[in-house]
Amino acid sequence: MPNWLKTSLKILAGLALLLVLVVVGLSLYITFNKAKVLKMVNEQLAKSVDGTLVIGDMQPRFFKGFPDVSLSLKNVTIRDKQFARHKHTLLDAKEFDVSINTAALFRGTIDVNHIEISNAAIDLYTDTSGYSNTAVFKKDNKKVKDNKSESSSSTQLKKFTLNNVGFTLNDEKAHKLFSFGVNDLRGHMTYPDTGWRADFHLDVMAKSMAFNSLRGSFIKNKHLVGDFVAGYNEDKGRINIKATPLNIGDDPFNINAVFETAKAPTSFTIYVAADKILWRNAGALLAPNINKALKRFDLAKPIAVTASISGSFGGGGDPLLYVTAKTRNNKLTIPGSIIDNCNFDGIFTNSYIKSQPLGDENSVIKLIGLTGTYNHLPFKVDTGTIVNLVKPIATGNFKSTFPAADLNYFFDDNEAKFSNGWADINLNYRADVVDYEINKPKVQGAIHFREADIDYFPRGIKLKKTSFSINFVKDDLILSNIRLQSGRSVVTMNGRVNNFLNVYYDAPEKILLTWQIKSPQLYLGEFLGFLGARKAAPAKPATANSPNIVRQLSNALERGKAEMHLEVDNLHYNKFLATNTRADLLTTEDGIILKNVSLQHAGGSLNINGRITQGKGLNNFGINTVVSNVNMREFFYAFDNFGLKDFTYENLKGYLSARAKITGGITNAGSIVPRSINGNIDLNLKNAALLNFKPITGVGKFAFPFRDLKNIMIPSLDAHFDLKGDNIIIHPLELSSSVINMDVAGVYGLNNGTDIALDVPLRNPEKDAEITDQAELKKRRFKGIVVHIRAHEEGGKMKIGWNKNHK
Repeated sequence: MPNWLKTSLKILAGLALLLVLVVVGLSLYITFNKAKVLKMVNEQLAKSVDGTLVIGDMQPRFFKGFPDVSLSLKNVTIRDKQFARHKHTLLDAKEFDVSINTAALFRGTIDVNHIEISNAAIDLYTDTSGYSNTAVFKKDNKKVKDNKSESSSSTQLKKFTLNNVGFTLNDEKAHKLFSFGVNDLRGHMTYPDTGWRADFHLDVMAKSMAFNSLRGSFIKNKHLVGDFVAGYNEDKGRINIKATPLNIGDDPFNINAVFETAKAPTSFTIYVAADKILWRNAGALLAPNINKALKRFDLAKPIAVTASISGSFGGGGDPLLYVTAKTRNNKLTIPGSIIDNCNFDGIFTNSYIKSQPLGDENSVIKLIGLTGTYNHLPFKVDTGTIVNLVKPIATGNFKSTFPAADLNYFFDDNEAKFSNGWADINLNYRADVVDYEINKPKVQGAIHFREADIDYFPRGIKLKKTSFSINFVKDDLILSNIRLQSGRSVVTMNGRVNNFLNVYYDAPEKILLTWQIKSPQLYLGEFLGFLGARKAAPAKPATANSPNIVRQLSNALERGKAEMHLEVDNLHYNKFLATNTRADLLTTEDGIILKNVSLQHAGGSLNINGRITQGKGLNNFGINTVVSNVNMREFFYAFDNFGLKDFTYENLKGYLSARAKITGGITNAGSIVPRSINGNIDLNLKNAALLNFKPITGVGKFAFPFRDLKNIMIPSLDAHFDLKGDNIIIHPLELSSSVINMDVAGVYGLNNGTDIALDVPLRNPEKDAEITDQAELKKRRFKGIVVHIRAHEEGGKMKIGWNKNHK
């Protein structure tokens, strides 16, 4: 070994031995001069406090922190002068280890290289008046040097460690409460020219991070673990802290924080980002007032989240929040519904209007580019917004294009069924949000259906190739370009409900839907479902996909009234055909009112006013009808002889005019209910003929065997009848015909009860047609022998004989 190397090793060994001896000596010095050293420490620290600082004991640690001298302080407490009033101890440390620079100690000063605090509690308290127990530290750091040998350099902390330390910052004036249980905090510091830099590892339990204690805490009772880098720029008074990552619970976050200390009060901005976090985990990190709204929703897959929290430690109130969230192809659960294939970019802030105070009332949630499928229905909302978490208002533009058959998922099996065709929805909506559900939305926009087939089961209606548009314009509902096809019927319609949105939710019975309806041909039999009462679907318990909006609209339109103005070129009902039909109809909850019904039929016309009252299986009607100059044979044929069996269209010829006021019953199938007809009829016959009418021909065989009673020509006849169930009351009438004259009165029974009196002159009136003088004709009418006949029913058989009580 070279001599120079041997010499160098000897020198190094000597220096090491000297250093050890110095440290041992210093340790022994402290041990035997504890009181003097403790006094020195207390005096040094007392210069920075305005209160009480108590160190229970001090022990040297020989080689811990070598070559520095390490002191272990026991039971260290720091209290301000107001402790007796507020009872908050600033520092209560069971173990407080300090590593002191050896060289500085020889100069009579204290330089702390390492502080380790264990089993301690740090409580920074500010009361409602603004007084803080940190006042224990003197604000005037300027000092007059009494000893020229005292170092002018500032004390610099090199390393720090905290174990099992509780830290609380409680500012009652600003309503801020931060509380942490520090399991492990260890790091080191360097001091560049600009200030300082710290690298440290953190393991804490965040018990409270209440930027506004009135609202509750962020990150409450969460375990935080991470490595941090912090730096302080003395010129700018700015502290920067960064952690990549910081694990909060089981979720990793990137953290960046900035604290501006140059001006009081200290302001802060904290940036938080997570690439993947479950919705409920993210919500649990926020204050209760925000999480209360968010936890009513859920996303099945993790989402990307960022958050910015800005505020100050001086004033009260909420910090400024700006939160973003992004998700793709997720499953969103909202109150009452599930949205599949969900995509959106979300924003939350509590500063919707910059000039307004921060808080729930000034908060906004925005969902940008929201797409998904709701109950198999694809949709898009460009920007959905919920403003004010106290009284939430939701707005947005809802768009969807889908096969009409997808609507079947919104209806029960016994309500409606769609097939074929397409639907388009484009609606702007504004709605209150009650209990986090959309309530009473106000909408503007349109819904279009194209060539859809619809089975509407409550009314038994089947529609083919149906097209229509539903337009919401201001408060009105406009239905336009409606084309319905049911069997052979083709109908075009346009409708309108004025003030729809104002009565839809609170008073649907006040809805009046006005229709303009036109049809080239309409078969009433295909719409008989509207005669009966609506078939109510059985109650169904609400599910996650309950289509309450669709059902609300259906029920509202059912409870409301419809005013229909019809123009039908050809109206068919069984054998009946009418042309140029015009009608005004008003539907109510229990029926239909008919006004100004006019139509052409059988060469004449009919005018009808009336009402149909709906019931279960039986519907009551009342009509006032004016019949003008219709062909009797066609008229009776079209109406199936009005229920008469012995008197049919085959017995009639000529033209009929009449006025009728009739009530009765009609089934849901459109058939007249037997024995239900009541009312009265005034009729007039012109150029009529009675053909092969058995009651007359029967009398003819008995009284006029040589006259042609099978073809009785009646130039004119006026008659009045009362209808009472199965019976037709014939008021006295004068029948003047080509083969016989008679006066008739009595009762004609449709099933039984016939009792008719006939006064018949025996003379043949065949030549009376040549008499033009009406007075002479009336005088000759009953000239000669008059036979009084009675046709009545006994034992189910018709009997014809003399009428002994003819007077």
